[in-house]
Amino acid sequence: MPRPTGPGGRRAPRTGCSCTGAASLSPTAPSGPCVAGSTPRSRTPARSWTSTTWPTRCTQAGSRTRRWRCSTRWGRSPPRPPGNTSPTIPSGGSSSSWRPASPASRAALPASRRPPDHTGDRPRPGLPGAPAGHQRPVPPTPRSPAPEEPPVSKTARPSHSPNPHDDEKLKSFGITPQLVRRMGPFGNFGISFSVISVLSGCMTLYAFGLSTGGPAVIMWGWAGVGLMVLFVGMALAEVTSAYPTSGALYFMADRLGGTRWGWYTGWLNLLGLLGAIAGIDYGAALFTGAFMSLQWSFHPTPGSIMVIYVCILLLHALLNLFGVRLVNTLNSISVVWHVAGVAAIVAALVIVPSHHQSASFVFGHFANGTGWSSPVYVAVIGLLLAQYTFSGYDASAHLSEETTEPDLNAARGIVHSIVWSWIAGFVLLAGLTFAIQDYAGTLATSTGVAPAQIFLDALGLTGAKILLLVVIGAQLFCGNAEVAAASRMVFAFSRDGALPGWKQWRRVSDRTGNPSRAVWLSVAAALVLALPSLYSVTAYTAVTAINVIGITPAYAIPIYLRLRAGHRFPVGRWNLGRWSRPVGWVAVVWVACISVVFCLPQASPVTVSNFNYAPVALVVMLLLARIWWGVARRSYNTPTYNNAPQMAEFEGDVV
Repeated sequence: MPRPTGPGGRRAPRTGCSCTGAASLSPTAPSGPCVAGSTPRSRTPARSWTSTTWPTRCTQAGSRTRRWRCSTRWGRSPPRPPGNTSPTIPSGGSSSSWRPASPASRAALPASRRPPDHTGDRPRPGLPGAPAGHQRPVPPTPRSPAPEEPPVSKTARPSHSPNPHDDEKLKSFGITPQLVRRMGPFGNFGISFSVISVLSGCMTLYAFGLSTGGPAVIMWGWAGVGLMVLFVGMALAEVTSAYPTSGALYFMADRLGGTRWGWYTGWLNLLGLLGAIAGIDYGAALFTGAFMSLQWSFHPTPGSIMVIYVCILLLHALLNLFGVRLVNTLNSISVVWHVAGVAAIVAALVIVPSHHQSASFVFGHFANGTGWSSPVYVAVIGLLLAQYTFSGYDASAHLSEETTEPDLNAARGIVHSIVWSWIAGFVLLAGLTFAIQDYAGTLATSTGVAPAQIFLDALGLTGAKILLLVVIGAQLFCGNAEVAAASRMVFAFSRDGALPGWKQWRRVSDRTGNPSRAVWLSVAAALVLALPSLYSVTAYTAVTAINVIGITPAYAIPIYLRLRAGHRFPVGRWNLGRWSRPVGWVAVVWVACISVVFCLPQASPVTVSNFNYAPVALVVMLLLARIWWGVARRSYNTPTYNNAPQMAEFEGDVV
């Protein structure tokens, strides 16, 4: 609040009545007065002081206290802010506390700071008993003081929304809005569409699909899994519309089921995010090795791929350490890159090759290279390609506090990203499968990835290199976004005391304002998850299975809790109406089944080299969560997002 000024523009001393505390001025009141019980800002308050702009007398209540008592003398009407028709009095004031300052106190001031005497002015009608010339207008009805808001850092930006309902929704959860709502419906949709990334999931697991059911399971599995994921997305969108906060799954589970539900949902979500980093970046390493084999006759081995993988992790860590504005820019480019990349790949594979496979081959050929004799078992395992790709659409919920009308647009962003990824992925997989020239040669390719061999056979060396660069670029964009998301999850979880060593992981870089230690923890955990690929031929599929069995149950927990709440659930603007319960139960049952399926062995006979260690990672994570719950549950805080200035600074720049 600016200090009052006296004659000649000189400011009153800081010992005056610029007050702080629960009792404060009305936002429209001029500077100067205090109310009883307020505290001046001065560290060494004077015994008394009288304002020159708004005649006010403040007296220290005692020699050992900083409590001040203030009274106001109205010689004439106080200055009126533009548009006001009546003077404004301090909040919480009353007519009995407005007493004129004594003449002795006025005379004690220097002449330059003495307020003018209006004794000879024409009297104005006022309250009975006031002396002539000192009549005051009837003050308006006193208003109760506004509740105190938590302090906001200089770097945190206040929340601005064209629709006041957006921020009122957050306040009803006990969350102080601090983020600028600058993301519209398309921006919210674009982030989830980029994180799903059909150019990452479909490409990296395409060879896995060719040996676990072949083209028939790839195409029909994509159609069926996409439909089930749409059920999950619609049910999750309904919960997001009711709880549009950046905490997303973690916050929803806590509100609907209690602290323990939120605790385990957060741990599962964290496991899924770390598995996503490992899956995306290791896939990018595989495709980078394929490009190097075409460009420089490089022969990829598990050791060399691991070196490339470590380099990609370091690249993403450094990009995230530079600041969230760079991550913001890369995410914006990623949306265009994915859309244009899918269109370019499909167009090239349709136009250039002279020979294409028949529709009966693409939609009916079944292949089994797993060693299992049951075609049903093989087909079910082959669904991993589609289910792994359809993950990450909760990004729309995580960014709801930066989205206008989040209870509508965040929910739509989830559903629309699934629908358009469903369509784009089907077109991409169909284009790849129709362009297969040699099925056996594609599986036994020396490049290490089946799509690279399809590009090479259909387009030649130059065309294959160009399309590989398109795919690698999309995977790098997606992996960078996943590192950003996982590091923020580590930071938020550590801020609430939910991770071992949380005091270290919640620290923020003074130079960039980023959770640098959380970034390093995220990439280090992703490196550990991928280490078994040095000796296991099925390690990469196990990593992708970790992502699925971690993040997919985290989607289902809020949906199940919403079903359990029944009519107590606060329905949002985007809802399924009478279809809510059927869609929700289909989603929960699907997630339960698919989580069990991806814990099963993927090759026969089961050996150390082909063992699916995804369930081991899940058990270790849940065991760690249970042990740490016993240690930290007393210090664990219920998640309240964006009250921390650091978190507001980070999320305010993420798109």
